[in-house]
Amino acid sequence: MRVMACCAHPDDAEILMGGTLAKYAKRGDEVFIAITTNGEVGHPTLPKREIAAIRKEEAIRAAELIGARLLWLGFPDEFLFDREETRLAIINAIRECRPDVILTHWPGDLYNPDHTITGQIVNDVAIMTTVPNIVTEAPPCEKIPVVYFADSVAGVGFVPDEYVDITDTLQVKRDMLAEHKSQVSDWLSDQYGVTMDDMMTVCAQYRGFQAGVRHAEGFIRAKAWPRGVAGTLLP
Repeated sequence: MRVMACCAHPDDAEILMGGTLAKYAKRGDEVFIAITTNGEVGHPTLPKREIAAIRKEEAIRAAELIGARLLWLGFPDEFLFDREETRLAIINAIRECRPDVILTHWPGDLYNPDHTITGQIVNDVAIMTTVPNIVTEAPPCEKIPVVYFADSVAGVGFVPDEYVDITDTLQVKRDMLAEHKSQVSDWLSDQYGVTMDDMMTVCAQYRGFQAGVRHAEGFIRAKAWPRGVAGTLLP
């Protein structure tokens, strides 16, 4: 299988779906991580250009831990909008990856507008990726990918209908998150008084409790014709 995560910021994929991506990679699937914004506001003291460059390198190192390919779309952090340029960039990224499955933000995650917009655009353009008259650098896909929405930040308002047991990949998820040193040591604790590892671990334990395992990640399939509505996230 070919699996693509499309997330708003560097570290979002690791926080919300890192264990599942590691599970796919572990069984030999091709994994891609696309980041729509450059994370340029994600530091309490460093200037935008510097932190954007740091966060890109952190994202590359985290992706390398599971052998994933990183796609960096580079839109401004906190100012991502649903317009033609953005849609075409995401369509092109999907066409480059040619995924069977896309994991993205739940549009109902109101924590951050970039999360909301990224998830909504991915869902909206999935059906467009096979359309020849929508022209991008990469050629049209042969089939429409199945879209899954990942958990919201802290699980607020999100009710999964599928769970992935990540007990055996929790440490890999933790190692991927640790590569985002600018966020681990500075950003979340400065802004919200929590650590990235604490937030991730509590959510994984909570979803695991719901699923009857030690640690899990939760997802909702985007139920829309003609994307294939049967099956499970990890067949």
